[in-house]
Amino acid sequence: MDVVFGDGELECRIFEREAIFECNGDIYKMLEKYGKVPLPPYIKREANPSLDYERYQTVYAENRGAVAAPTAGLHFTKELLSNIEKKGVETAKVTLHVGYGTFKPVKAENIKEHKIEPEYYEIKESEAIKINNAVKSGKRIVAVGTTTVRTLESFTGEINAQNGYTSLFIYNGFNFRVTKSLLTNFHLPKSTLLMLVCAFAGRDMILYAYGEAIKKGYRFYSYGDAMLIV
Repeated sequence: MDVVFGDGELECRIFEREAIFECNGDIYKMLEKYGKVPLPPYIKREANPSLDYERYQTVYAENRGAVAAPTAGLHFTKELLSNIEKKGVETAKVTLHVGYGTFKPVKAENIKEHKIEPEYYEIKESEAIKINNAVKSGKRIVAVGTTTVRTLESFTGEINAQNGYTSLFIYNGFNFRVTKSLLTNFHLPKSTLLMLVCAFAGRDMILYAYGEAIKKGYRFYSYGDAMLIV
């Protein structure tokens, strides 16, 4: 089945399990022209491109490719990052292009049978050096978001400057080598993200924290609130 957008500039060819976009020009410009930022159900308004393109993006984003913003990073402003650095906290950037597989609910009775679709990651040499030096010196590494955790923990030895794909699925019993603290939003039930957080901090502790969050009306998911696990 073919679906045509605009004046024939963008065409989507839909097959049984995938959609292929074809356009006469720049695909990203076409998507920006005709697409809308998806809003979670608790946001009771229509999408506003001029507002949401800015808000649903981290201030340090550089590369296109993810289907969603790494939501824990939405809590940072340029001023906040500047203040953090002034306090002597070193920062390093890693890239993981979040795909649909990250949000796909776990339906398998045995979680080991659940597979996460491969997602592209990239680490520059300067950032790999920073992270490795921090690990060797015993510094506390605070990961901002579960996508950062998955990128860092995809390496079995030293973190190398490279790009590639990871299908790392983190659940109970995982041995965290790099991540010592985690800033993360509140995630939905039956998600791989919630399983990662439970593996990091312990299921009982996370369920207690989530119970408190629900009592106090915290917001979950993309535009939601965050917690710091230390």
